[in-house]
Amino acid sequence: MQPPHLLLFLFLPSLLPGMWADPEAQPEVIQYLLTGVFANISSAEVSCVGLVEDIPIIALHPANWSIHFHWPWVSQAAAEGEGEKLMSQYKIGLRNMIRFVHNMAQQTKQHYPLVVQSRAGCVLYPNTTRQSFLKVGWGGRDLIAFEVDKQHWEVQQASQVAELVSESLNRQKSVTVLLEHLLSTWICHKNFLTLKKYGREILEKQELPVATVFARTPSPAQLLLVCHVTGFYPRPISVAWLRDGQEVPPGPALNTSSILPNADFTYQLRSVLAVTPRDGHSYACRVRHCSLGTRSLLIPWENGSPASTISIIIAVLLLVATASAGGFWWWKRRKGNEAAWDTQEFII
Repeated sequence: MQPPHLLLFLFLPSLLPGMWADPEAQPEVIQYLLTGVFANISSAEVSCVGLVEDIPIIALHPANWSIHFHWPWVSQAAAEGEGEKLMSQYKIGLRNMIRFVHNMAQQTKQHYPLVVQSRAGCVLYPNTTRQSFLKVGWGGRDLIAFEVDKQHWEVQQASQVAELVSESLNRQKSVTVLLEHLLSTWICHKNFLTLKKYGREILEKQELPVATVFARTPSPAQLLLVCHVTGFYPRPISVAWLRDGQEVPPGPALNTSSILPNADFTYQLRSVLAVTPRDGHSYACRVRHCSLGTRSLLIPWENGSPASTISIIIAVLLLVATASAGGFWWWKRRKGNEAAWDTQEFII
């Protein structure tokens, strides 16, 4: 059997590199995630999505294989240079991939349904170095990976399927050369520059975090300090608790949630610190994010004590007493003036 141009279609959408909001601090990741569900020997459903970090840029409709561009500028970028030619041929690659999977399933006597997944793309590091990747999974496990520099497929598991697939693909030198070109030259360089040109406003957007600190009291002996941070973009963020100005190290008393998405395409998280009520320490939540530059958000929480609470109560009582005395004096003075005025009128 002559294996077809397997996974060519992965890189037809893979025309779309982008930028991190903070390229000096974080690598930029462009990736294309493909899932093929093979119900039986005569059916297959393939879907694919392209992402720049967490920004969707392109999707493949599983029913008719039509390509959806999430942004107008992505369509403009894809139309430049080799992109337009590749886009016109991606359906050929899809059909070849489906045929190849069915042939492999028959040769290795696999049982349907089958699920094949692929992840392809490029990592762009702050020092301008690049690393391309292509990995294929079969049935929920890593199957093979393409070594771009070697132009060679490597097995990722000890199985008949992995051995047969890698051997078949390695015999197709034209396919390996094409993949190396698409991964290292096109995805990691040419299209990255094109996407940067057309989509800079979206790909480099930054949203400032908004942080609040409040407390929960699950028991008289425990106080939970909660730092809620929301509305930030991009995703990477640093949230830490400070005790008397010193960062609290990781431990059972500190629990930080995973970063969760908001409906407006920003993110949120919570960091909870368990402390002893009125322990005499001061606490603050510190937030660092690329949108803040070199600055940090610092939201303090002052741990109260009985003495301070009593002082506040006394101060409030004194204020009320003073206000009451002043009001009574003013009322008496006003009544005295009114009496004097009435007397004068009577005498006249």
